[in-house]
Amino acid sequence: MKLKITLKKSTSGRLEKQQRTVAALGLKKIGSSVIQPDNPAIRGMIFTVQHMVSVEEIAE
Repeated sequence: MKLKITLKKSTSGRLEKQQRTVAALGLKKIGSSVIQPDNPAIRGMIFTVQHMVSVEEIAE
């Protein structure tokens, strides 16, 4: 299973931890999307910035 993560809100003015988490996920601009594997590490990162991203599950 993979996850498609899309950045919906700006990182401007957010906590440093949240900005770094968004960058570590591979997201740069609003509307940009990345495909990541579904594992506990990625799920934890998504939880940290859940108010700024949308997530879709993609079947392989």
